Amino acid sequence: VTGVQTCALPISDFLKRETPMTPHRVMFWQIDHIWIFYVLAALSTVLFLGGMAVCVLVWKKSAGSRSVSFSAEALKKMLLDVFLGRRLIEGHVAAGLMHLLIFWGFLILFVGTSVLAIHHYVTSFLAGTPHLVFSLLMELAGLMLLSGVIWALIRRYLQRVPRLERRLEDALVPLWLLLMVLSGFILEGLRLSSQAPAWAAWSFVGCWLGGLFSPDSAEAFYPACWWIHTLLCLSFIALIPYTKLFHILGAPASIYFQSAAEPVLLGIEDGAGEFDLGDAIFFDGCMRCGRCVASCPSAGAGEPFAPRDFVQAMRRTLWQEHSPVGDIRFMNRDEETQVDENFWYCTTCRACLEVCPVYGATFEVVTKKRMLAVEEGTQVPKLLNQTLEKLFKYNNPWESSKKKRGAWADDLDIVNLTKRGAEADLCYFVGCTTSFDDTAQRIAQSFSAVLKAAGVNFGILGKKEPCCGDIGRRVGELGLFEEQKEGCEKLFEKYNITEIVTSSPHCFHTFKNEYPDAEFRTRHYTQMLQKLMADGKLKFKDGIEAKVTYHDPCYLGRHNRIFDEPREVIGAIPGINLVEMPHHGEDSLCCGGGGGRMWQDLQGDVKMSEVRIREAEATGAEIVITACPLCLIMLEDARKAAGFKEPFRVMDLNELVLQALQEKEVRDE
Repeated sequence: VTGVQTCALPISDFLKRETPMTPHRVMFWQIDHIWIFYVLAALSTVLFLGGMAVCVLVWKKSAGSRSVSFSAEALKKMLLDVFLGRRLIEGHVAAGLMHLLIFWGFLILFVGTSVLAIHHYVTSFLAGTPHLVFSLLMELAGLMLLSGVIWALIRRYLQRVPRLERRLEDALVPLWLLLMVLSGFILEGLRLSSQAPAWAAWSFVGCWLGGLFSPDSAEAFYPACWWIHTLLCLSFIALIPYTKLFHILGAPASIYFQSAAEPVLLGIEDGAGEFDLGDAIFFDGCMRCGRCVASCPSAGAGEPFAPRDFVQAMRRTLWQEHSPVGDIRFMNRDEETQVDENFWYCTTCRACLEVCPVYGATFEVVTKKRMLAVEEGTQVPKLLNQTLEKLFKYNNPWESSKKKRGAWADDLDIVNLTKRGAEADLCYFVGCTTSFDDTAQRIAQSFSAVLKAAGVNFGILGKKEPCCGDIGRRVGELGLFEEQKEGCEKLFEKYNITEIVTSSPHCFHTFKNEYPDAEFRTRHYTQMLQKLMADGKLKFKDGIEAKVTYHDPCYLGRHNRIFDEPREVIGAIPGINLVEMPHHGEDSLCCGGGGGRMWQDLQGDVKMSEVRIREAEATGAEIVITACPLCLIMLEDARKAAGFKEPFRVMDLNELVLQALQEKEVRDE
């Protein structure tokens, strides 16, 4: 009976037939010198474990100050992300499905091989129906792996997805998998063609391939094919720690660690600037998928910074420092390991973490690198050095004077909480940029008018208001940040300030997340406006007929998940038609002012703010609304540079609210 004739037997007929032969598999059929296989398997295991041991050693030396303990929630998150590909599918369905095909195909085949080993060496159980089911599952898993690998090659080399690299390693790994699965199918086909079992149709792919060979040629070719397939599989396992394949193990470890580890505030006492266990695991778990590059506003603007390149450079640097044999990734160990000053281009906008499949916070690693640069006095831009000197001397990055800080409120009759006997329910913390910059002062003036209209009892700190420390923290000047933090806490305690509302999302983020012992509550003004509206203190009976779009500031949105409050306020104004830009919410584009960039001279193919303002203008909106002084400045400058004229304009949310309230007053009069 030929292989083709065997395959022609319907499975239903086979199940009805009575046959004296029970479906089974003969292990090591036609294979001589089995001891060679055991030697190769042992060598493969030694190479794999040796590479893993070096990885663990590097991780151990990088342990730093972070600790990790068992977390059922982190384990659940890791399992769901790994086995269901949740993080991979988010926003990238095609890539996620491709990865799941490869992952599940490989996993089932690996488990199947382990089951065969148990069947052969421990207890025999793959006979009869279990063998048939096993054969069918292996065929399906092989097809999953085959289709996933082909899909991956198409995406990288035919579709040429921009975020994907095309290095030698990127071609060899999928081709290796392709050879493994093809040789496995051919091997099964040769065996079935030669043996011609009645149950061959259950291995339907192998059965079809077996029909291409005569029984004699199949038997002759089988041993050579078996050894080729075996060498491919054993070498693949051995090379996992030494190639990008290590993400098979590193990615789950990173997902678990980022969820289970105790959070650490980057302060002087925490070993500032030192890379820790979480960084090492993240670096090794990075699969170079490029999602961070596609999301990074700096890379998108053609600037010489990309999160993936930075992470890989830091990984090689860490391995050179902690590994006794250097970097074991032999296919790229000779690449440049020096991290140049381009990390100053990072806006710390958190877009990279929003899409990273292994939850790697590249922007925090950038901050650590900046800390080392500031501490060593190297690679710090000249203009930024001057800004830090101003911060140290005058407690602001803008003016060589402290006296002008409260000048914006001179004629507004606002309570100064530093005056004797002054009291208020709320302290409005204006912030450096809002206090000194002419454009940003519009925020303070309009917000104060809105609070008065709502009957809120509030006050300011005037010229005694200090810097919250945000700039020092973002650029890595931890000593200055700690000094400013202590100054703020002492001032708030002195004047019994327990309720604070901020203009800047950066001040809000710093107070809320980086003052761990704070005895005051902080809100951003968008939260305050939404609360006043919910309490009925802000009412818009009449409104503004306008089409607007809202720009999510990074430190308000991605960093603190405040997306709904400003939109609720905008939506409550009658006549307003809110249209969203293609990039909004978690996917918002950075204006380019964060991460200390406002005080640096950085050049790219195009300014981030110009990319954003053009996207806003393309919506057909008349007004771009934002809720951050840095965003207001950057977008307004970009509007002018792009030549967009009124009625297209940039406004702060407070200005829109105040205009709506004033429209109501005009109509009432």
